[in-house]
Amino acid sequence: MIESILTISLILFGVAILITFIRIVIGPTFPDRVIAMDVIGVNLISAMAIVSVLFSTRAFYDVILVLGILAFISTISFSKFLERGAIIERKRDI
Repeated sequence: MIESILTISLILFGVAILITFIRIVIGPTFPDRVIAMDVIGVNLISAMAIVSVLFSTRAFYDVILVLGILAFISTISFSKFLERGAIIERKRDI
């Protein structure tokens, strides 16, 4: 019973990722695309957690942690790019 519920939820997360990918492709503005990428990151983390429970293993926990850190850093860098226009600013005193 629980395995079938987890499988259905995994399929629904896949559908949500597909719909969000469509938002990235046809998104009217750049902030819409950034938020869609963040949503894909959260959905991937959730899907990996479900796969970890389905396979009864802890091997995917490291992948979940790295994926969460990368999703957070990418969201912060894109928001900084939207705010200032540059991610890394170098001050040059010539």
